[in-house]
Amino acid sequence: MSIKDRFKMIMEREKLTAGAFAESIGVAQATISHILGPRNKYPSTEVILRLHQRYSDINLEWLLTGQGSMSNDAEASASTPENIGADYPLFAENAENPDKGTDEPENRKEMALAKPLNTPKEIVKQEIIYKERPPRKITEIRIFFDDNTYETFKPA
Repeated sequence: MSIKDRFKMIMEREKLTAGAFAESIGVAQATISHILGPRNKYPSTEVILRLHQRYSDINLEWLLTGQGSMSNDAEASASTPENIGADYPLFAENAENPDKGTDEPENRKEMALAKPLNTPKEIVKQEIIYKERPPRKITEIRIFFDDNTYETFKPA
């Protein structure tokens, strides 16, 4: 198994796309694309350390060599995708997010926000200035015909 496959396994476990995975460990999306791409570029030490820093439960030896289990935690390794939900009831109460009850419906989108202050509108005055031009006179009239000729008329 290559390091590319191990990166893919971590992404599958975390249910992340390449872009989201790159953002989560603080590297450019192109970096992850190069690692997962057909060229099999080996990730830099910095990328591996950032990944291990973000996902500290990942066994560093497994990440580098493929030896051992993926996770340092015994519980986390037991919760592989095949084992998830095997002994956990579907509607069990969650210890991390206990049920608050349905006495008060909470929908933050429907909560009223502070009313905006009515600011007075700025009055804009606009002046129209008419300038008189001196009277214009016709000096020449030309009529063009379809046979490419024209006639010119000039006032007397």
